[in-house]
Amino acid sequence: MESGSVIAAPGDLISLGNVDQALTAKMNLVNEAIDTIGFTTYHTKLFFLNGFGYGVDSLLLFLMSISADQVVAQYPTKFKRGAQLGFYLALLVGALFWGSTADIIGRKWAFNFSLLISAIFAITAGAAPNYTAWASMVAISAFGSGGNLVLDTTIFLEYLPSNKQWLLTLLAGWWGVGQTVAGLIAWGFMEGNNMGWRYLFYTSGTLVFILSIARVLVIRFHETPKFLLCQGQDEAVIKTLTALARKHNRECNLTLEQLQTHGQIHSAHAKNKASFSELVVHVRGLFATPTMALSTSLVWVSWALIGLGYALYYVYLPEYLASRGSSSSSNSTDITWRNYAITNLCAIPGPILAGFMCEMPIFGRKRTMAMGGLVTMAFFFGYTTVKTGAQNLGFACAVSVTINIYYATLYAYTVEILPSAHRGTGNGIAVALNRLMGMVSALIGAFTSTSSSVPIYVCAALLGVAGVLAAFFPLESRGRKSI
Repeated sequence: MESGSVIAAPGDLISLGNVDQALTAKMNLVNEAIDTIGFTTYHTKLFFLNGFGYGVDSLLLFLMSISADQVVAQYPTKFKRGAQLGFYLALLVGALFWGSTADIIGRKWAFNFSLLISAIFAITAGAAPNYTAWASMVAISAFGSGGNLVLDTTIFLEYLPSNKQWLLTLLAGWWGVGQTVAGLIAWGFMEGNNMGWRYLFYTSGTLVFILSIARVLVIRFHETPKFLLCQGQDEAVIKTLTALARKHNRECNLTLEQLQTHGQIHSAHAKNKASFSELVVHVRGLFATPTMALSTSLVWVSWALIGLGYALYYVYLPEYLASRGSSSSSNSTDITWRNYAITNLCAIPGPILAGFMCEMPIFGRKRTMAMGGLVTMAFFFGYTTVKTGAQNLGFACAVSVTINIYYATLYAYTVEILPSAHRGTGNGIAVALNRLMGMVSALIGAFTSTSSSVPIYVCAALLGVAGVLAAFFPLESRGRKSI
């Protein structure tokens, strides 16, 4: 907690007392009201509906990667990694766009429409008449899903009572669900069928469309009270929290007079929201105190490191294993898809383990990330010894579990330590840096040899550095309230 924070409540993660006393005081009151209301069926619905966003981002990423070879076989192109490059670029732009606009115009529009954009263009990609059209449709679809990943944790956190914030880590389990679904659908369509990639996109896009409609019909999403507070809409905050409490027979003692006693918030927005200075305010707000500046910087570096290490792993590994002989992979397409499904399923236990670990005093968020990163590094190093198909599958499953322990906790930790007024922007930049490194991995894979063991060592080093870096984060969010 920052020194000199004159009105910080006990248990708050960070204090903005020196920056904006009104914002800190009001956020304390809103946190208390949310804790009093507690966990409701509304939160359960948010867990599933926001989880769909995680799943969709994962599904579309793996959809593109597993279908690329068949698309190239039908529509030959000189630059085979063009779709991958465009996909990561679109994810980057989507993260920045939806993240910043979420802080300016609200979370609601991104929540309702970003998934719909992903669905429509995923379906359209299945009817692509050439490689360029396919890559373009896939990229536009990724633009929508890039916003999902930023907003899902942000929205969920801003409604959660503080004793349930560990569910943010568990939310990442949907990532494994998404890629497993993609793998199972591909298993049914892709084997020996050149139309398979089209069926894959039609089916998956339709599934995403159904999920996007469910977001509108299953839950009537209200703007988060913390966003409304930062907008200066105190009456709307009371109305939202009171309605939530009344619907679930809970208490909400927060009054408009209590909020207005603390005056006006002055640090959340620029005078003119439709100006470049508004964006500057949100970026500058992430560095408002020395602790926040260090925390934001280290988290962003971590996102870049894991983005490069994770992407390089998937770019290099198939060709690296192939270069070591067929005994480390399988000539059977059926076995290949079976192993793919098993590996993807192993991505689900990682966030579940992380959810338990991050609440244990011995670990917390920081040490959970440190352990996830360092253990993944060890398995990466072990990959250089793979000689058989069974060893390949074993290491792939182990990496899938441990890397998602790190990833799941980082996703949750990032939004926990960012201030509400600038959370969308900060989270968007973090994810954008991750996607930027994905683009770098695509370029490296296109112009360098993938048969050397050096890239595997590089991946291991990157995960190791990320794990060590987590231990030096200045804030531990376990048991603390986000503001």
